[in-house]
Amino acid sequence: MEYFFGLLALIVIIFVMMGVTVVQQGFVFTIERFGRYTYSAQPGLTVIIPFFDRVGRKVNMMEQVLDIPGQEIITKDNAMVGVDAVVFFQVLDAAKAAYEVSDLYVAIMQITTTNLRTVMGSMDLDETLSKRDDINGRLLSVVDHATSPWGVKITRVEVKDIRPPADISNAMARQMKAEREKRAQILEAEGMRAAEILRAEGEKQSAILQAEGRKEAAFRDAEAREREAEAEAKATVMVSDSIATSGTQALNYFIAQKYTEAISQFATSPNAKTILFPVEATQLIGTLGGIGELAKEALATKEK
Repeated sequence: MEYFFGLLALIVIIFVMMGVTVVQQGFVFTIERFGRYTYSAQPGLTVIIPFFDRVGRKVNMMEQVLDIPGQEIITKDNAMVGVDAVVFFQVLDAAKAAYEVSDLYVAIMQITTTNLRTVMGSMDLDETLSKRDDINGRLLSVVDHATSPWGVKITRVEVKDIRPPADISNAMARQMKAEREKRAQILEAEGMRAAEILRAEGEKQSAILQAEGRKEAAFRDAEAREREAEAEAKATVMVSDSIATSGTQALNYFIAQKYTEAISQFATSPNAKTILFPVEATQLIGTLGGIGELAKEALATKEK
C-alpha cells in the first residue's frame, strides 16, 4: 500500500511539473488545447493542463531586424542597379503572427522585395540615387499596410546600398569632375572680374584725385599771378606818381637801378671773363648824377 501511495505521489508531482511553463521576457507563448489556440501566455510562470494543453508557438515580441538580400532592379530608364535593404519590425499580436501567416520572416522578406522592385522600378536612375528617403517612406507605407493583418508593425525600412553599373559610375564620376572644374573656373573668373573692377575703380579714383590736384594747382597759380599782377600794377602806379612829382630824375633813378642790377649779374656769372659795355660811360655817370640831384631834392623837402 505504501508503495502505491508513493507511486501516486510521484505521478502527481510529475503531472504538476509538466503543467508548469516559464515564459521568457520578450516572448509570448501561444497555448493550444487539443491543437486549437486558446490564449497567449505572457512572460512569467504559466500553468497548463498536461496532455490537454501544450505550447504552440514561441513568438518573439521584441523589435527585430530582417536583412533583405541584394536585388538586381531595372529602373524606369532601363538601368540595372543592385540594392540592399533592411526591415525593422515588431510583433504586436502573437496569435495573428503565429496563425495568420505560415512563415512570418519569409513573408516579410518576400513582400518587401516585391515592393522594393515596384517602387524603384517606377523611378529614374537619378531619382533612385538622390531620393532615398522617398523610397524608404513609400516602402514603409506599403509594407506596413500589407503586414498589418499578421499582427506586425513595420517600424522602419532602410535602403542600405544602391550600386549602379560600372560604366554609369564612371560616367557619373566624370560628370562630377567636370561640374567641379566648371565651378572652379566660374569662381576664378568671378575673382578676376572683381579684381579688375577694383583695379579700375582705383585708377578712376586716382585720376579724379590727380585732376582735382591739377585743378587746385592751376587755381593757386592763377591766384598767384593775379596777386603778382596787382603788385606790379601798384608798383607801376607808385613809379608813375614818383615820376609825375619828381620829373625825369626819378626815371633816371629807376633806370640806373636796373642798369646796376644787370651789371652785377654779369659780374657774378661763372662764364663771364670779359664784360663789354654797349653804352658810354658818360651816360652812366649822368644817370648817377641824376640820382644825386634826386637825393638832394628829397633831403631839402624833408628839411622844409
